[in-house]
Amino acid sequence: MDKDTNKQSRKTKQSNKSSYRKIALIIVIILAVMITGVGLGFLTATLNTKPGLAADITPPASSQIYDINGNLITNIHAVENRVPVKLDKIPKNLKDAFIAVEDARFYQHSGIDPRGILRAVWSNITNRGVSEGGSTITQQLAKNAYLSQEQTLKRKIQEAFLALQLEKQYTKQEILELYLNQIYFGQGAYGVQAASQLYFGKNVEDLSLSECAMLAGIPKSPNYYSPLNNFKASTERQSTVLDQMVKYKYIDEATAHKARATEIKLAKHTAEKKSTSASYFVDYVTQALIEKYGADAVYKNGLKIYTTLDLDMQHIAERTIAEQLPKYQTDENGIVQPQGALVAIEPHTGYIKAMVGGRGDDQFNRATMAIRQPGSAFKPFVFLAAIESNLSPSTVIDDSPITFGTWSPVNYNGKFNGKVTLRATAERSLNVPTVKIAQQIGTDKPLYYAQEMGISTLVLDGPQNDRNLSMALGGLTRGVTPLELAAAYGVFANNGVYATPTAIIKVVDRNGKILEQNTVQEKTVISEKSAYILTDMLRGVITRGTGTGANIGRDAAGKTGTTSDYVDAWFVGYTPDLVTSVWMGNDSNGTLDGITGADTPATIWRVFMKQALAGTPAKSFIKPDGLVIDDTPSVLDTDKEKLKKEEEEKDKLDKDKLKDKDKTTKKDDDQKSDKKTTNKENEPSNPTTPQDIPAIPAPAKPSVPPPVPNRS
Repeated sequence: MDKDTNKQSRKTKQSNKSSYRKIALIIVIILAVMITGVGLGFLTATLNTKPGLAADITPPASSQIYDINGNLITNIHAVENRVPVKLDKIPKNLKDAFIAVEDARFYQHSGIDPRGILRAVWSNITNRGVSEGGSTITQQLAKNAYLSQEQTLKRKIQEAFLALQLEKQYTKQEILELYLNQIYFGQGAYGVQAASQLYFGKNVEDLSLSECAMLAGIPKSPNYYSPLNNFKASTERQSTVLDQMVKYKYIDEATAHKARATEIKLAKHTAEKKSTSASYFVDYVTQALIEKYGADAVYKNGLKIYTTLDLDMQHIAERTIAEQLPKYQTDENGIVQPQGALVAIEPHTGYIKAMVGGRGDDQFNRATMAIRQPGSAFKPFVFLAAIESNLSPSTVIDDSPITFGTWSPVNYNGKFNGKVTLRATAERSLNVPTVKIAQQIGTDKPLYYAQEMGISTLVLDGPQNDRNLSMALGGLTRGVTPLELAAAYGVFANNGVYATPTAIIKVVDRNGKILEQNTVQEKTVISEKSAYILTDMLRGVITRGTGTGANIGRDAAGKTGTTSDYVDAWFVGYTPDLVTSVWMGNDSNGTLDGITGADTPATIWRVFMKQALAGTPAKSFIKPDGLVIDDTPSVLDTDKEKLKKEEEEKDKLDKDKLKDKDKTTKKDDDQKSDKKTTNKENEPSNPTTPQDIPAIPAPAKPSVPPPVPNRS
């Protein structure tokens, strides 16, 4: 690196540091102003109105959730399960876990922590994920116990001054005891004692370190991190808590490692069939609101929540899943397997119109929480990247054996098909040509477009990541969710525009005040031309390819997906008005015994879509002006020189063969010259059969691609 480059690098770093210092200074000034200026009025009001910090005497009221047509879906309220416990009954490991993950400087600050706020801001600036937030435990207690759900500057200032007042009125130990008995853990459980009984079937004083770490991780998102709902996510969160405990020297790494390896035994709960329609959607909306406003606000403050759901479509979705999903066995948790999920989204708005997260006998929402391997349902991202790389449906690939290291991809039926077009590859879901295309365009392009289209679960760094050719066949490190895959396909239906999936339109409090009103969030991620070409290819999947079982008799496009050993089966498809993702599988990742995406998922999709769109006039996808799709077979630009050379060699070989035949003919004529014949010898013809199109050349070892821009 030369001197000028070094100098410029130093200038850039100094500039960045200067910017960060300015931001930090601004935050400190704001905090000072809050404490010494504007905040004094609120402090006076707070001290006058809450001299003993008694809870407001407000009658609790259930909140109501409505569908997009104003129909009441359900009333929501929690049967409060709270068993207060003294601090000396709470294990030290549990107290340490909460402090490490929620408020590392709890014993040093006096209610608000400017250093913690700056740390959180710095993390956002530098894109580092930290487990600590900007709010202290004292602030969280003030917010949860005494304040309304308003997201206003006034409420934030009230929260800060209530935290200061709490610190003056109570000791740290008393504040921690109040907090641990107040915090919400999901399923109506408030406080660590109720949560301990709910999740582990034991008193809080009997919890092990591994159980303490898991419990401390739940309040961040009680529905998502509940070990009863999502044990995998809960375990990952537990590991994060243990990391924080090591970081702040509450335990050492060896102890944390042992805790991670300790088997967690959850309390047994009888699976109950949900009676409420749209139960998974209701849980999804409720959890989003709890994370924003707190559990008490949602369950006790009489909110009116207006959502995007269409109850008519929802009933169709639930009925279709119930009727079409086969029942094989009941697992050890009392859950019938296999399970299924369905998400229907309006592609132009991102509105979630229907959501089914399972059979209704548990709270694990597979539509939003199940991260599963997509199989061939991921291939459209490869095809899209090919189109954006100036390939076309007529591009020809050689479907022939190829090996990358120790991996030799094969097609579903184990056979090879010779020269095939990109269109045929999509329609017949051919694996080998898809991998060869991905090798040519690079693995980063499909991953980039998948990210841009809302897939947030890709792994781009680390020893195990998705930057490899198996990605082209849906072999991902983690997988995808039905919700995100539906939204991604919505880009094709919406002329290249991504609309963020939306469940909540408006929230109103009991006094009629609008707390939030959401608008359509969209961005253009691919060209209208590319979206239409891809759609035109995926039409063939339904009309004559692997997805004929999904044919609904109107213009539609889609893709099947099946993973190895029949573990996951998908069908994701769309019309101009609706995009729907259907997944089927066992929670334990067991086999589906031969069921593919072309079978049950395609049938579920067809039955649902025909009924859901029955009242919607049939529309066709609109081709962009001037677009001409040429289906004349062509080859990749990178192969043209190779093809030209092969043609020249073939022509030379043909000429040599012709000369040899001429010599042979002349010799035969000489031998027959003394014989009379009435038939003239036929002149040899020139064999001008079409040339074979060569395979895409493969390097001996795939090169390491450059980093994918992080768009998630």
